[in-house]
Amino acid sequence: MYIDIIYKIRENKEIYLYLKYNSYLYKRILRNEISLKELDTLKRNEFKQTTSDKLSALKDKIDLANTFLSILK
Repeated sequence: MYIDIIYKIRENKEIYLYLKYNSYLYKRILRNEISLKELDTLKRNEFKQTTSDKLSALKDKIDLANTFLSILK
């Protein structure tokens, strides 16, 4: 069972990188205190890949474009 988890972690480069920086989570995974889905949620929050973060980034880009266009007028 542990080998399957390790293979899934190594297949997903983002989770692997996240665990590299937060190595204490390996213990929680192997003790079954945290699942891979929960780990994915933690990774998304850390790397700002949630929907709200993406919408915020899009809003910032649109505001930048509007500012640029208003300067050109």
